[in-house]
Amino acid sequence: MRFKFLHLHLHGLIRSKNLELGRDADTGGQTQYVSELVKSLANTAEVDQVDLVTRLIEDSKVDNEYSQEEEFVEPGVRILRFKFGPNKYLRKELLWPYLDDLAESLISYYKNNKKPNFIHAHYADAGYVGVKLSKSLEVPLIFTGHSLGREKKRKLLDTGLTTNQIEKLYSISKRIEAEEKALKSADIVVTSTNQESVYQYSQYFSFSPHKAKVIPPGVDHNKFHHIYSTTETAEIDNMMKPFLKDSTKPPLLTISRAVRRKNIPSLIEAYGRSEKLKRKTNLILILGCRDSTSKLDPQQKDVFHNIFETIDKYNLYGKVAYPKKHLPSQIPALYRWAASRGGVFVNPALTEPFGLTLLEASSCGLPIISTNDGGPKEIRSKCDNGLLVDVTDINELKIILEKGISNNNQWKLWSRNGIEGVNRHFSWDNHVRNYLSILTKEFSRSSYSSSEIKQSCLKGNSSLINPH
Repeated sequence: MRFKFLHLHLHGLIRSKNLELGRDADTGGQTQYVSELVKSLANTAEVDQVDLVTRLIEDSKVDNEYSQEEEFVEPGVRILRFKFGPNKYLRKELLWPYLDDLAESLISYYKNNKKPNFIHAHYADAGYVGVKLSKSLEVPLIFTGHSLGREKKRKLLDTGLTTNQIEKLYSISKRIEAEEKALKSADIVVTSTNQESVYQYSQYFSFSPHKAKVIPPGVDHNKFHHIYSTTETAEIDNMMKPFLKDSTKPPLLTISRAVRRKNIPSLIEAYGRSEKLKRKTNLILILGCRDSTSKLDPQQKDVFHNIFETIDKYNLYGKVAYPKKHLPSQIPALYRWAASRGGVFVNPALTEPFGLTLLEASSCGLPIISTNDGGPKEIRSKCDNGLLVDVTDINELKIILEKGISNNNQWKLWSRNGIEGVNRHFSWDNHVRNYLSILTKEFSRSSYSSSEIKQSCLKGNSSLINPH
């Protein structure tokens, strides 16, 4: 008597191995989080099956794996791909006209197959589909926004974009409308931090605070640890050699997608304004993988144009590295390489709902300097391993970056605090245990327990009342 879950992750690219993180604006932390969550759930005694539903794509520009209708991930986990919209790969803002088709396909599929005990929708597009599916199948809906349209619009307006520009680029009104519907219909809203609940979700008319459950994401401590090897250090050194005059200097490392929200040009501007940083440190920009900037989407092209322009403006050649390629397996090594040289990890994003890279860096012993928006506040409050900054103030960002590399004893304390804090507060075991505990507690006393779910329990399909 165990649970069956359906997780909806509709945009970007997701597969069982070698996630293409940072490929574009749609393949970031959400992809990694969902991938880790479904695997971790399937490894518990309470869970029988996890279906991860995403989009089927037939496009020569992406790997053929994304055209497989069903993909085995590991025992108890499978990826189901459904075709909706054109065959080719589309950015998430272009998927809205086709979501009703997906909802109908999923309703038909689960009416002919064993339906889930829970539907968990990730992001606004999945929330839109999740609402329809939940109502039709009479199954509880869990919603995680990951990043929210109202907050994104507010931050983009602050950067000088107009409402019309934001609408054209991001279809923001459709996104906000879908978020409102998902928040109204969801039985539980999973957030990463209290800040998300209090300051971000509360901007929505349909949000009910009692639905919000704070469950911080976890880190895979087998991958992200502070014990580095000379082999991996040499490997990263070779990656940096074409760019840097002296690769032994402490690096200011950032790892993100090349999208406007991540605010990378401002980081380069702050670095360029500081004689101290240019003299004492290198700036390392890991911005996904690319063959040529000409093949990138318009937003990424614009971001890279600004990056190269700012590097040129301050003549930063020999001090800034921006490699075109890296393997997913090299990400932990990059953190450890930076830590071994007394560097810091920098997250200059305009908005940051959580900040998984901050946890990864911290677990590898790398102190953090981060935006004072969202999740980083709670990470730092638990780990005390770096500094927060208003990233919209370039001069303040410059000063805080200088402060971050100025005291070796402080650096050692931050490094130790980060390792201990992440181990104590942020693990996948804790995340999944809290997740299942909350679902069991909430739905054993909800209306579902007396109707659909209780019947399911009696049939041996679920264990909501007693998960063991």
